Amino acid sequence: MDNPGLEELKYPIGRYTTPQQYTDSDIRQWINSITALPMLMDACIENMDVYQLETLYREGGWTVQQVVHHVADSHMNAYIRLKLALTEDNPTITPYKEELWAEMSDTRTVPVNISVTLLHAVHRRMVAILNDMKETDWQRTYFHPQYKRSFPLWEMVALYAWHGKHHAAHIRQLRERMGWGY
Repeated sequence: MDNPGLEELKYPIGRYTTPQQYTDSDIRQWINSITALPMLMDACIENMDVYQLETLYREGGWTVQQVVHHVADSHMNAYIRLKLALTEDNPTITPYKEELWAEMSDTRTVPVNISVTLLHAVHRRMVAILNDMKETDWQRTYFHPQYKRSFPLWEMVALYAWHGKHHAAHIRQLRERMGWGY
């Protein structure tokens, strides 16, 4: 078994870097990543048993089950932020404590396929909106009080496209290290 360093375990596809600008091609790639994520998560957890789902993807990290539920929680928030930014003028969003959400009872007791199904539904609705957006819509913003700045929607879409692949890579990397296959 390979023993990658902590940085590779934390960021198997690399750390997120905010793009300074975007092209139509970038937007299309990000939307494609968001479209594909639910199917990617399906593949990542396919045939995993309870022991595997309760395995930490790295020491000090979350279990596979927590990761899957976190992605659903996070992307539900992204969907709401998208709709708020498209219907209000630079709304202030409500941050949430993801580390506390990951410890809640639903994360421990609800089967992961429920969150993957939720990802299918949320992403279907999100992609319907994203595909219908005009150039001016991509410039609309929401204000994030934790970071004390406004985020344009194109930047949010870039982040969430990365976020899904980031966490799917945690699960794939664990499966490869443990020899669990697919």
